[in-house]
Amino acid sequence: MDYRIFLFLIVATALETFGDAVVRIGIGQTAWLPRSGLFLTGAVLLFGYGVSLNLAPIEFNRVVGLYIAILFVTWQVVNLIVFRSPPGVPVVLGGLLIVAGGLIVTFWE
Repeated sequence: MDYRIFLFLIVATALETFGDAVVRIGIGQTAWLPRSGLFLTGAVLLFGYGVSLNLAPIEFNRVVGLYIAILFVTWQVVNLIVFRSPPGVPVVLGGLLIVAGGLIVTFWE
């Protein structure tokens, strides 16, 4: 598989997870100016995610499995960095199944 596909997917997952995190932080704000700025930033990041995922040079039905696997891993990293919340055993075990499933969907021919 072309390395460019991985780059597109990593960019897309980073944009999606950080966009979601920024929106979540914005929801917790009470003042309208910071809240609006965070919502706008999150919207821009999430739009970037949609564009980058759809520009990946692979058929969407094949990319979605790998995307979900990379998304899961990226979400755990962002969750740890932004919210200081490490994954527990159920999340790690379930995540291994998600990653395995994503690899099967993408690479089993």
